[in-house]
Amino acid sequence: MKRYLWPLVIFVVLVGFLAAGLRLDPHQVPSPLINRPAPAFDLPRLDDPQLTVSTQDLRGKVWLLNVWASWCVSCQQEHPLLVSLAQTGRVPVYGLNYKDQREAALGWLARHGNPYVQSLSDPEGLMGIDYGVYGVPETFVVDKQGVIRHKHTGPVTPQDLSGTLLPLVEKLNAQ
Repeated sequence: MKRYLWPLVIFVVLVGFLAAGLRLDPHQVPSPLINRPAPAFDLPRLDDPQLTVSTQDLRGKVWLLNVWASWCVSCQQEHPLLVSLAQTGRVPVYGLNYKDQREAALGWLARHGNPYVQSLSDPEGLMGIDYGVYGVPETFVVDKQGVIRHKHTGPVTPQDLSGTLLPLVEKLNAQ
């Protein structure tokens, strides 16, 4: 009887771990960068690789960093919302074109609209690694001092924008 008890106990424990894992929200991936300075960058602009944008250029304002790619289906889902947000002028949105070809990315923006103040080019994904990007799209809220205050994994929805991102941006702008 004892020889069947241990396999049964191990099986029950494994089922418990599986059940707990299935209840987790994959969009709630914790980031060790929250409340820490955003990793420094100085990257070429997608539209003109001779020009660069750096973290120093963005100091003093609250901004969003949206990680996207032309090959990303979910990016197409959130893109009209980002275009609408950009038209309001409520917060500057900077893009990070992640592991993409420049021509494909420029063509995609020409077809779908360009919500970005600037889009940075990260063809090797090195800045993405620094920011802990798991996949695209991901969106970060960065405060005036250059500290990451929020990370959103997956496509931004109208509920995410009105319930989380914009209230946080307004709070950070008031500080």
